[in-house]
Parts: sequence; C-alpha cells; structure tokens
Amino acid sequence: MSIENKIKAVVRDVPNFPKEGIIFKDISTLMLNPTLSNEILDELVVLYQGKGIDAIAGIESRGFLFGYALAMRLNIPFVLIRKKGKLPYHKISYAYDLEYGSAEIEMHQDAIQPNSNILIHDDLLATGGSAQAAAELIKMAGGQVYGFSFLIGLNFLNGTEKLLPISSNIINLATY
Repeated sequence: MSIENKIKAVVRDVPNFPKEGIIFKDISTLMLNPTLSNEILDELVVLYQGKGIDAIAGIESRGFLFGYALAMRLNIPFVLIRKKGKLPYHKISYAYDLEYGSAEIEMHQDAIQPNSNILIHDDLLATGGSAQAAAELIKMAGGQVYGFSFLIGLNFLNGTEKLLPISSNIINLATY
C-alpha cells in the first residue's frame, strides 16, 4: 500500500470543526501509530536528503511534529514559526488572512542564515495562507524558500496556486 493510502486510512475526518461546514483532517491519529509515523518520516527523508536544504521551518503547531524529526534525520537546523506572542527573543512577524479569520506569525530574527535554503513544513495545505506567510518571514530574514512539504493537501482549496509563485517544490504526501 502506498504512503498516501496508508495516511488516508488513518487520518480522521471531523465534521464542522473549527466551524460549521468545514471537514477537519485530524492527523492526531497518525501520532497513535508509530510504525506509520516512522514510514512517513522515512518517506520525507528520501524526498529531501541531498537537496541542498539548509534548515526546515515548521509552522505551529502541527508542523513541528514531523518537521523537527525530519530536520534531525537530515542533520540540519529546525526553525520555529509560531503564533504571535509565543517566542521570547527578538523576532520578526507577519500578519495574514486565513479562510476563517486572521493571524500573525513570528520567528526569531536570527533563526535564518542569509541566503540559506529553507524547506517550510506543515501538516496540511488548505488555502496556502499560513505557508505563504511563513515564506514571507523566511524572505524577510534573508533566506530563500526551497519549497513546501505537507502531509496532506486539500487540492479543492487551491493552496498550491498561492505557493507556486514562491516555489514549484510543493509536496503533499496525501491529497484530497
């Protein structure tokens, strides 16, 4: 069975979360399956090893789950991209609109080395707003966006189109 089919067999649909009409793809069920979690991580390592990626930036909070482990496997730094007010040191921030509101994310100003190639990782690509905002933070810090990595992509929300002007390296392990 493919990694996509394995992910789809385990991810849980939660209707009407976080608001009426949304079907939330809950990846917490993946965390209950260490064998599948390791297979996902192995797949990500194969995809990104030797690609000249200098660091992985994970988007809070689910982007931390596999993003940090992948960075450790690739022996490269992991950069935290967090919601406003969660980082203690000097930071840069970027405000953006979500499909159901607005948000602001931050990153430590010294987390990215100038001209470094950064892979942005998150659990899910929906409209692309969070990933696009993360890319803006990377660029503000002097880095370059290598690409985007997601466990799940919701193709019907067209997030890929928003990210293509930034990088054509966009990988979703499973798509809906």
